[in-house]
Amino acid sequence: MNATEELEERCALTRSRKLGGLTPAGFEELRRDVHENLSDFIETDDQRALNILKGALARYNDSVKDDDLRGDDEFMAERKKRLSALVAAAQQAQGEDPSCLDAALIETLARDLDPEALLDALLRLEGTEEKRSGKLQELGTKETDLWDDVYLRPRLRLRAATVRTCVDTAHYRMAASLGREALDVAPTDALGIRSSLALAYARLEDEPAFNELEAEAGHHGNAWWHLARVLLLFKLNRMPAATRALKGYMRLVHGGSYALLRPVFVELCIPDRPAYAPNSFEEAMLAVHEADPIVADTPDFINWCEDQSWLVQDAMKFCDAEGLDWGA
Repeated sequence: MNATEELEERCALTRSRKLGGLTPAGFEELRRDVHENLSDFIETDDQRALNILKGALARYNDSVKDDDLRGDDEFMAERKKRLSALVAAAQQAQGEDPSCLDAALIETLARDLDPEALLDALLRLEGTEEKRSGKLQELGTKETDLWDDVYLRPRLRLRAATVRTCVDTAHYRMAASLGREALDVAPTDALGIRSSLALAYARLEDEPAFNELEAEAGHHGNAWWHLARVLLLFKLNRMPAATRALKGYMRLVHGGSYALLRPVFVELCIPDRPAYAPNSFEEAMLAVHEADPIVADTPDFINWCEDQSWLVQDAMKFCDAEGLDWGA
């Protein structure tokens, strides 16, 4: 979530409405002024709430950057501290604006609930928002994209978090249904819902739906897509094709072989996924983490991967080059 960018957009829109009659060039000049003097333009409850979240998310992300330097005990203590601070900031934001959905979502995620409890909480938020402003699929048309409306982005962030949690809790058909609803009204998919659906369709062994989704996305691959393709073909027992897909994953995803064979703890996505470079090692670690329920439900998959000597060699080479730990 780029809270600064969205806060600037909200402030510019509010001031533009007050001024009235701005030309496109005039609005762009206003945008620049807001960017340079943001605090001077914050004047509504929703803007004050978002400003609180902006600072809290910046502090949270800064803290996460130092995790590799901490021992286990220090890491757990710092993690608890930063999540508690995020909950407190989200509550403060809701004090400014009780209808701030981003604050409610951040508070829910930062409570670090077990996956099923988290899904229940997110679905309750979905229900509350439907009563307040209508169903997500009723807010847009085929000619518009809800992401273009900065005030509707919180609804899309909530839906993306719900879809990710559906995958995490093995509710794959629910993930597919809720994800499709969102993509119908926000096809640019700024939050990567299609990546979650790729994993869901792989687990459901639904190759036609997977291929349709991939074509819809323009065949632009990332770590989720490459890994999901391997899982899908493996589950369909099309082993030559699965082997080719695994080689493609290894070749296209930087450090993907190591991420797959040596998965690590990945911090919560609050409120949405970090903006990692496509097919980067960071993206690979997150994709493998999100695919874990499917991998765990396919016990022969990792054994098969470990039997591919070229994959293991590539993973070990990456491990040595990056100074990482291979472990036992």
